[in-house]
Order: sequence, then C-alpha cells, then structure tokens
Amino acid sequence: MSMFCYQCEQTAQGKGCTVRGVCGKSSDVAAIQDTLVYALKGLAVVAQAAEPKGLVSSDIYRFAQEALFATLTNVNFDPEALAGYVHEAVAYRKALQAGLEKLGVSLPEKVVTFEPADTVEELVAQGADLGINQQASSDPDIKALQHTILFGLKGIVAYASHAAPLGFVDPAVDAYEMEALADLARWDQGDLNDWLGKTMRCGEMNLKTMELLDKANTETFGHPVPTPVPLGHKAGKAILVTGHDLLDLEELLKQTEGKGITIYTHGEMLPAHGYPRLKAHPHLYGNFGTAWQNQKKELPDFPGAVLFTTNCIQEPQPTYFDNVFTTAAVGWPGTTHVERKDFSEVIERALALPGFAEDAQGKEVLVGFGRDAILSNAAKIVELVKAGKIKHFFLVGGCDGAKPGRDYYTRFVEQVPEDCVVLTLACGKYRFYDKDLGTIDGIPRLLDVGQCNDAYSAVQVAVALSEAFGVGVNDLPLSLILSWYEQKAVAILLSLLYLGLKDIRLGPSFPAFLSPTVGKYLVDNFAIKPISTPEEDLTAILG
Repeated sequence: MSMFCYQCEQTAQGKGCTVRGVCGKSSDVAAIQDTLVYALKGLAVVAQAAEPKGLVSSDIYRFAQEALFATLTNVNFDPEALAGYVHEAVAYRKALQAGLEKLGVSLPEKVVTFEPADTVEELVAQGADLGINQQASSDPDIKALQHTILFGLKGIVAYASHAAPLGFVDPAVDAYEMEALADLARWDQGDLNDWLGKTMRCGEMNLKTMELLDKANTETFGHPVPTPVPLGHKAGKAILVTGHDLLDLEELLKQTEGKGITIYTHGEMLPAHGYPRLKAHPHLYGNFGTAWQNQKKELPDFPGAVLFTTNCIQEPQPTYFDNVFTTAAVGWPGTTHVERKDFSEVIERALALPGFAEDAQGKEVLVGFGRDAILSNAAKIVELVKAGKIKHFFLVGGCDGAKPGRDYYTRFVEQVPEDCVVLTLACGKYRFYDKDLGTIDGIPRLLDVGQCNDAYSAVQVAVALSEAFGVGVNDLPLSLILSWYEQKAVAILLSLLYLGLKDIRLGPSFPAFLSPTVGKYLVDNFAIKPISTPEEDLTAILG
C-alpha cells in the first residue's frame, strides 16, 4: 500500500484508504502529513523538558496547534505548505534543544533527532516509514486507543485554533497538547489500562477546550439570539464564507463595508447569523448551499468569490477554481492563500465577478438557539415537560457526509413525534435544517444550537435541565443521535464518554480505528449503539 489513513468515517471500505483518500488526499500528501505529525511529536518531547525551564514561548504552542490542525480531514492538501510546517516544527525543536543544551540537558529519544529532507519528494519518502501504524503499538487494542487519542487531539487543536486568535488561550490546554503528542511519541510505553486512562483524559481536556472556545465566541461576538436566515440571495456582488472561523468572517465584513458586496455563509458558518456583533453588519445577508460534501455541485452556481476559513475544503472544480481563496491552515495546490488580516484579493475577485443578476426569494431557517437562548426559557420548558406537552428531547446532529445511509437522520427527524423537541448542531443538520416542525406552546420543535464548535453549549443545556429536574443527565428524557465524519467529532465523543453519558446512538458506522475489544468496551460500559433504522430506534427509545 502507498498510504494508510482511517481517521474519518468515510475511509475506504470502512477499513482504511491505502491508495488515495476518499477525501481527495493523495498518497504524497498523506506521507507528508505523517511526517509532520512525527516532527510535532519530537517538538512536544523537547517542549515538555523545556517548559519548566521557561524556554517555551506562546508562539510555539500556536504553531503546533495550526500545524496539527492542517492534518485534519479536508483541511490542507498542499504538499508545499505541509512541507513548510515540517521544517518549521524541526526549527522550533532545535531552538529549544539549543537552550536545553546550555543548561546541560539532553534528550536521548530518536524522535528528537529527526532531520527532515529538503524537498517534497524526499519528505514523501521519509513519510513511508513514519505512518501511524509504524508509530504505534503492535498490540491492536493499545494501538486503537493511541489512534483514538491522536484523532481526538486533532479535534482539540482545531477548537483551540479558533479560540487563540480571539485572545483566549489556556496554559493547561497548551500543556496537554504537548503531553499527548509526547505520550504518542512514546507509544511503546504503558499497558492497556494506562492508555485507556489517557483516552479519557483526552475527553476531559477537549471539554476544557470547548469551554474555552465557547467563552471566546460568546464574550467576543455576544451570545447567539434566535435569528431567521434567508436562503435566497440579493442582486449584486457576492462573497461566500465557509468553514467555521467567526473571526475571519468578522474581518471580511469589516473590510467589505461600503463596497457593495453581500456576504453569504455556507456550511458550518450558518450559525454565525445568530451572533449580535456579526449580525450588526447589514451586508451579512443569508446562507447559500448546504453541507461541505455538496460544494462541487453547489459552488459552480455561486457567482462570486469563496473563502475557506477552516476544514471542509474539497478539490475546487475548474468552473470555480480561480474564485477560491484559503486562509490559516487551509490549503489546496494552486489556489490563492491569503492572510486573515488582508482579504483584499478576495474582495478584488468578488468585484470582478458578475454577482447575482437579480433578487431571489427563498425560505428562511432559524438559528441562534445556544445555551443562553434555550436556558432563558428553561422554566417554561420544565413546565411543558411536567405537563406532558414535551415528552422527549432528541439531540440529532454531528458531521454530515456523502456516504450512503446518512438519510437515516432525515427520516429520523421526520418521524419524531409532535410532542418531542429536536436539538441539532454541526453540519449534520443540513439533512433536515429547513423542515418546519412547528412549535410546542411557542417553543420551536427544531432548535439549532450552532456549529460542531458549539457542542459545549449543548452539554450545558443538558446539565442545566438535569439540575432543574433534580436527576442525572442519563435520567433525562434526552437521547443523543449522532453522526460523525472527522476528528472534531472524535474529540466530542470522548468528552461525552468522560462525562459518563450513555445510550448514545452513533452512525453511520463505528470508527474503523476501534479494535473489536475497544468497541466492545464502549458498548459494555457506555451502552453506545450503532444506528439501525429510524423506526426501530424511535420505538426502542420511546417504548
């Protein structure tokens, strides 16, 4: 095999991509990403020794977060950009080693002696020996836990990478990221129980990271408020913003003020319309398109520039290739990469393109039901539950994808009884986001909590309701019906397990990186279940 990658749900045949990634990742890109992860492990081992000596600066943590973020599914497909991350990681490592040597400290581990090749081709060759299976235990169960931690850690750095530019960092999160990478560098140490404990710690630290990001977003942009978002468009020049980063959207809104350009959201940016500071910009208008996997058929119809801020990029098609711009960790060979503080090239391209010829009316969808908005109605919700008007809550959400079987989530929501409420978040909601489920005494039956980045908000809603009813979260009339695709979903799942949540239904399939023994452990101890059919699952839940 020329590569091996199974970090996402759509991995080939449910086992692993060995020639080319289903995501579009080439074997060369996969090899350089493996090399980058290895280089970051070496940096982490040295950083752990250097941090007590006061040698580790904050820019090292910020770099490590962005570099590891670049290895997530659908983030960076550019070999040159990834090679740059490899060399920068080693440069940071060597600088720390030089400082330690002056203090008489040296580290014997092989991972801290890695010398990257100069060219992309040579880095690809190096990566052949640095794949995740070579850098993990030969015990299949320990290896499964190590890979679970690696993928969960990738989710953590994604969340931390959104919080840091807003000025919100946590030394404990920074330290953990280095701790986890160093643990993975020492993959031949520890038994199954040790690695199980490290896996739960990953869930604990992801919860802390999501709390940090929630604080960053709400203190910067305000708590989301219920907001109708049009799905049509206005005549005139246009820019489409996709990904997850709210700061990038705000910067673009500022830089396009008075230029006659309408800004539209796409994918996970839809919830941005609910934030008071963002919605204050009148040229932030509506949402175009749906989830990430549909961009190849939707973006050819968008007559403006497209900015990719975070993960979820697919190979841009010739009809819109020149309109695509990437920023931060995102990259695709041949597209224009811009710095978030200067979107002038994006704006120039939008002004050169025709834009929409005329207005088009579309239906509206409601966003903005973060924890603040929901919990402001907590007393009424509790009253409706006690009166029997609300029988059950379903959290139906997570990542969307192209794999057959994901229509399960559409059919599930369509069959949820009228005395039940559906909470949703992340791009999985595009399976049913525009359905009118009506209300229960003024409470909408479909509540959009936000992005996958807002999972902490959903957790806080569950905790608050459990306190209001005086029961544990697992005793609430609440069921989690989750879809997953990439590594942020892995991190969220680990946090839910850390919190002790049980009876989660997960689909469309179980992660390929879980060994049978580890999978059985999750089923036996947390009652995680694979989705079956909407009819069977609803009957089992509601009795």
